[in-house]
This record gives sequence, structure tokens and C-alpha cells, in this order.
Amino acid sequence: MISAGFEKKRDFRKVGLDADLVVGGGGLTGVCCAIAAARDGLRVVLVQDRPVLGGNASSEVRLWALGATSHMGNNNRWSREGGIIDEILVENTFRNKEGNPVLFDMVLIDKILSEKNITLLLNTVIHEVSKKDARNIASVTAFNPQNGTEYRITGRLFADCTGDGTIGYLAGASYRMGAEDSQVYGEAFAPDKETYGELLGHSILFYTKDTGRPVRFTPPDFALKNAGECISKLQDPQYFVSGQQGCKYWWLEYGGRLDTVTDTEKIKLELWKVVYGVWDYIKNSGKFPQMDTWTLEWAGLFPGKRESRRFKGLYTITQQDLIEQHHHYDAVAYGGWAIDLHPSDGVYAPGKACNQWHSKGVYQIPYRCYVTPDLDNMFIGGRIMSSSHVANGSTRVMCTAALGGEVIGRAAARCIHQGLSPADMVLPENVTSLRQELVRNGNFIPGIDAGAIGNPVRNAGISVSSELELTVLPWDGTWFRLDYPAAELIPVEDRVPTVSLTVEADEDTVLEVGLRSSVRKENYTPDRTDSTQRICLKKGSNEIFLDFGFAYESPRYAFICFMTNPKVRIPLSSRLVTGLVSVYNYMNPAVSNFGAQNPPPGIGVESFEFWCPKRRPEGRNIAMKFGPAIEGFGAKNLLNCFYRPYIGTNAWVPAVDDRSPEVVLEWPEPQELSGVRLFFDTDADHAMESVQMGHHESVMPCCYRGFRIFSEDGREVAHAEDNHQTVVTAVFAGPVRTSRLSVVLTRPEGDVCPGLMGILIL
Repeated sequence: MISAGFEKKRDFRKVGLDADLVVGGGGLTGVCCAIAAARDGLRVVLVQDRPVLGGNASSEVRLWALGATSHMGNNNRWSREGGIIDEILVENTFRNKEGNPVLFDMVLIDKILSEKNITLLLNTVIHEVSKKDARNIASVTAFNPQNGTEYRITGRLFADCTGDGTIGYLAGASYRMGAEDSQVYGEAFAPDKETYGELLGHSILFYTKDTGRPVRFTPPDFALKNAGECISKLQDPQYFVSGQQGCKYWWLEYGGRLDTVTDTEKIKLELWKVVYGVWDYIKNSGKFPQMDTWTLEWAGLFPGKRESRRFKGLYTITQQDLIEQHHHYDAVAYGGWAIDLHPSDGVYAPGKACNQWHSKGVYQIPYRCYVTPDLDNMFIGGRIMSSSHVANGSTRVMCTAALGGEVIGRAAARCIHQGLSPADMVLPENVTSLRQELVRNGNFIPGIDAGAIGNPVRNAGISVSSELELTVLPWDGTWFRLDYPAAELIPVEDRVPTVSLTVEADEDTVLEVGLRSSVRKENYTPDRTDSTQRICLKKGSNEIFLDFGFAYESPRYAFICFMTNPKVRIPLSSRLVTGLVSVYNYMNPAVSNFGAQNPPPGIGVESFEFWCPKRRPEGRNIAMKFGPAIEGFGAKNLLNCFYRPYIGTNAWVPAVDDRSPEVVLEWPEPQELSGVRLFFDTDADHAMESVQMGHHESVMPCCYRGFRIFSEDGREVAHAEDNHQTVVTAVFAGPVRTSRLSVVLTRPEGDVCPGLMGILIL
């Protein structure tokens, strides 16, 4: 095709699109929002200004996605986010347990492209918003320089998940940047604006590789000179070890004194100076001869952002909501990352690179935080949701933000289907309906048993092939020396069972064993000591028997705590059981866990100890016997809608020797059924970091690997094999009318006691 000139002004190609929901931003918040809305029947256009999805979790930035689990370094047991973000992380662990960021890109794009109701626009930048009237957006205009196309996208609803609030900003919604004074929300942890600053900066990460032969590095002229002197943290082993890479350099941060939106390019250039200056220091200072064969494999091309605009919502979540774990009538999501504030001077700041203060458990996030009062057809999601600067230090992290994305997507579907506005959804009856749908799709909302209404399982008689009565966690031949305290976390309904075990002592000594629990039964911080025993041990093998003689007033988890005594070894068990975990009072400095949290007075944060699990293959239980047996694994657990351990196991677990576990549902009258949704145990206590960390297994040990479903006439109506996911929906080929349904499960291999967390009849 040849063009020999033109007679009129040329313009870029223009394309018009129309959607029920327009989602701006393809980070994890936007991805989860788009998938949720599409699965609920909306036509969705997802607009992403980058060539890949994932935002800070993508291969362009390579930050691991995390949330309430906090690298398993806090007291938030079984707190990994559920729903769509869980589906994504479980799938990534299955396909990519080594944590390759390029493969995580693949997982995300695969999820989006599999949804027929989503139109995906990559490399497309929203630059204009048109409004129907003062309170309603009509369309957004976006440009893709890769295909020379300008898109005008009309929509009924809009979700701003852009990170910087591009749509809300252009549409005139109220926002703020920077920290509030402490008196605005009564937040004692509000930073000193002069010395600490008001904003968190950006970071650029880098990856290195050992080539096996000497590699020379000549720094660019723009590289930071004398990085070893300019950056004090390069002399601090808490932050810097020569062979580290990627997310370990999160503290290469800059820009908190600038405008973190309009000054982003300036911030990026400074961070490039820092990255290449640090690498010059590593390669050429002469202090790290072990790095002679290493090369700089990758450096981020643009920075990962932590904070910019925060928009006004119908409610602003604050420090007190997090630390005091406030209850909200419209709770739809939760968080649990520490309040994590960084000095605005970033990499050039002296002292600590962050101040992290944890709460004793997870906190609720109300729906009102996702709705702006200034616009009638727009949601706000991700780090721009309605929060104070202090609370944003926790709510900004990606998995917490992704939960909000699914909330918005499912709320948008209800708005479209029922003719409501986002603000209408704050009515209690609408919140209840929204929560039910979230829970029915695998989400967890602390304190809310919301998904049971309308589930025919509750009207059925339930029988099972067996129920676990846990009498023993058998010794596997390994020991743990009590250089620091260890505990077994067990579910109790009233009286604590007696415990017996064999311990080894290097010499005559005294072992202290405590029974502890949480003041709030839903927490896993052992801030109450209920009983203590001191046991005299002789050198060698000792059989000990513990009868605490204590009964709890309501179901909860209790800690059997073996306190520090380096002269004593306790036995370990490789048997894994849904709803049981061992925890240790040890340090994880990466998340400011130094065994205990001891904040300075007056900042509104509590003191307490950290008791955290270990990652597999180290993550064994403590070998012991119980009398009477722990019986919290019965079929009755299939009737609640906490599809994870919470206060109790919430799981039906078959007996150890039951090789063909089966659940049978029977109704007095035939039911017309279209399918079944099963909820499995994919270890919600395991932090599934998306990149770099790597994971021991690709499939979680207690996850059922398959199932077969039969109607009353013995006909197989559904089956699945090679399962690794948390939530599996089996849609029947056609409606099945039956008064009996049998689910036969494929037990995973190994010494595991797997749990079925729930059954939902469709």
C-alpha cells in the first residue's frame, strides 16, 4: 500500500466501545475486579496502560504480591486472601512455584483471556473523562501508541483501579495526598511531617545472575557516585547482603518529598542512579570479591509506587480500625499487613527504612471505603481507596487491594442487574446480598458467616464415611531443640484435652509448659496465659503428661506452649492435619518481627509476642497424644461458611485410614440441582508470594486431588481429576433431579489428614 501525500489532516484511528463496567488499571485490583464482574454477567472493558497485567506484581516491577499473611511473620493464622486473588496465587504456585515473574505475567493474562465478557486493552492510556452531568461519568478516552488507536469507551459504571486515581481525578472526585495531622482522625501514629515526611516513595528493583566466569562492570556516567557512603543501609546487614536481589531491595526507595504522580519520571531517574550506583559499589568497591562472576541481569524500567492520591469515600478507614479491629456493619473485605510507613527521604534517610506495627489479628474493611460521595457511577479501588495515610500503610498492599477489586466487580454486577448505584449498596440488605455472593465464591470476611442462606445443604441430612478423632500426631524421628519457644495450636470447644509426649533432656532440668489463648477468640495472638506447669526432667528420655484442668467458655484455638530451654528437645511429626499448625516465638526481621512487638508509648499500638509457623518442609507439627481425642473435624462443619480454619477447623476431615472419603447428602424430597461447588484446603496459612520466594510444593498437601459425584440412581453426574484449586465448581450437563447426592473424594498422597471446608449446591 502506497500513500503519496494527503489533502487533509490525518488523525489516528478511532474506535468506540461500550461496556457495563469500565475498569481502569490492570494491576491485581483491576484484574480481580474485571474477572468478578465478567463472571457475574457484565460486559467489561479492562484498560491497562502497560504491556502486561499485574502492576507492581508484574515482570516490569517484580514485587511479590502479599497481604494479611505478611510472609507468615505475624499472628494472622489462615489469613491468605480468598476468592479470585486466591485462585490466581494458587494457580501461580501450581505452574510457577519457583516464582518466575514472567510466568506470573502468563498466569494473569491467561485468566483474563479466558473470560469471554472481558475486552482487554493493553498499552492503552486513559487521558480524558467525559461526564453526562456533574455526578456521572459518560465515557473515558484512551490512546494506544502501539496500534495508533484512540478508544472512546462508554460505560454505565466505572471502576478506578489505576493506582493514581486517573479516572477519579479527571472526573473531579475529592482526594488528598500526604499525611493527616494526628488530630484529624485521632491517630497517634501519624508521622511528623517535617522529619519523617508525608508520602511513601517509589522503588526500582534489580536481579543479578552468577555467570560462572569473571564479569566486568563499567557504570554509566549518571550512576550514583560513592553509594557506599551516600546510602548508610549498605553497611547494615539487616538490609544489605551482597548476593541478594529483587524484592530484597524494596528499600531502594525515593520520591516521598516530591509529587508521587507528576514527578514520577524524575523519581525514576534518581532510582536508576541509585540502582547502578549500588551495583557499581558491589562490583567495583573491592569489598565483595565473591561477586566477581555476577552480572546485572535485569533492572526495573519503571518504579513501583506505594502511595499517591487517596480518594474520599463514604467512610475513611483509620489506624484505630486496624489496631482495635473494629467491626463494621458493611464489612466486605479484610487486611492484616502491618501499618507500614516509610521515611519520605527513602534510601537517603538515616536509620530504619520503615516502621511496621502489627495488630493482634486481621481487621475488617467496610464497603463504604470503595465508594466516592462525589460521583454516582464510579468505584474507587486499590491503594486509592478511602483511607488515612496511616491506615494506607497497610491497606495499600496488593492482595488486600485485590480483595477490594473483587468486591467492586461483584457490587457492580448487583448495581447493573438491580438498577442500583454504588452508594445504594451501603443499605444493610444490599450489603448482606453482596457478602453472600463473595463468600459463595470463596472469600473470607472475618466475623461474617454470610454465605449459607439459600444453600440446600442446610436442608439435607449429611452422612460421611468417617470422622477424624485425633488421638495422636506420630513422631517422625526428628526433634526441635527449645532454643526458643514452640507451641502446637489446637482447636478446643470446651475442656482442653490432656497431652502426653516424650521429650529428651541433655541433663536434669525444669521445662515450663503453658496453656495460652487469645483474649479475642477470633485472634491467634496468645495474649492470655490460662495455665502453667513446671515439669522436672531427668537426663535422657522423659514421658510427660499434661493435664491443664482448664475449660473454655466458647470454641477457640489454644496454644500448648513449650518455653525456651536449650537443654530440651521436643519430638516433631510429619503428619499434616487441616486446622492444626505449630508456631514458634522467633524472629522474622523482614516484617519487623523481633519475637515481640514493643512500640514506644503513645503511638496507639499494642505490645505482644509473635508466634509464627515455619515454612515447609520445616513446618511440622509437634508429636503428641491427646486424651480424649480432638473431635473438631465432624461433618457438622460443612454447614458453616467459614471455608477455612477460623475459631475452629471448620472442616470435615475423614479418619486417617479412610482411603475413599465420601459425603452423602439426602433430602426428604427430590431436589433439582444444576451443580456443586466444593471448597478444599489449600493451606490459607501459607503465604503464596507470587515471585522470587519460591515454594516447597506446587500443590498444597491437604488439598483433595479429585472427586466423583453420583445421584441417587448411581449415575455419575460430575467428576474432576488432578485438582489443585481451593474452589471447584462442577456444573452438571443438565439439571439433575435427585433426593440423594454422593461425593467421593480422591485423597492426596502422604501422611496428611485433608479437610473438605464446605459444599455449596447450585
